[in-house]
Amino acid sequence: MKVNYQSDQPLTNDSCKAATGKTMDEWYAILDDFDAIKKGRRDSTVFLRDDQKVDLWWCTTLAVEYEAARRLKEKDGRLKGYFICSTKTISAPVEKVYSAWTDAGLLSKWFGDSTKVNLIEGGTFENADGNRGEYKRIREHKDLRFIWKGEQDESIVDMILQDKGGGKTGLLINHDRLQSRAEADGVRAAWADALTKLKSLVES
Repeated sequence: MKVNYQSDQPLTNDSCKAATGKTMDEWYAILDDFDAIKKGRRDSTVFLRDDQKVDLWWCTTLAVEYEAARRLKEKDGRLKGYFICSTKTISAPVEKVYSAWTDAGLLSKWFGDSTKVNLIEGGTFENADGNRGEYKRIREHKDLRFIWKGEQDESIVDMILQDKGGGKTGLLINHDRLQSRAEADGVRAAWADALTKLKSLVES
């Protein structure tokens, strides 16, 4: 799974003004007046989307970048950052989909060449694409949680499986604590591509 760490749009005052009619600094001032720090990210994003009619990509970006500009950090000293979600419905049973996440040979076919896996809590994975991480929770045929050790920082991934009946599986990826827009956009695109390959593999 190759990640291209590049944001979908430039993060500059000029690009923001071209897309939204205001610069990032001007939006930060509006969010100050909205009392965004007290009201929180969700309300801020809804305010930008519904009241200010800002495009969704910029809503999320402005809300997250505002927190960084105002130095609003979590207890661990890092930004809350970006969150992405990717889903896929796969015409294969849960057990088969789970195996594609835990068998090194299968992982090497969709996740990255030469994937190595030590599937225990505290164990690690890595592959030739540079993807690596550490398993924090393993629940067979249900979910995996792992620390994603990216080029820029560490983040958290939850992979959740749901039996949808009829031999179909719902697959959900939640990837949280991404520290930059470039990382979030790059990882989102990479997961979308990887899950398409996974679906093709297990359905064949």
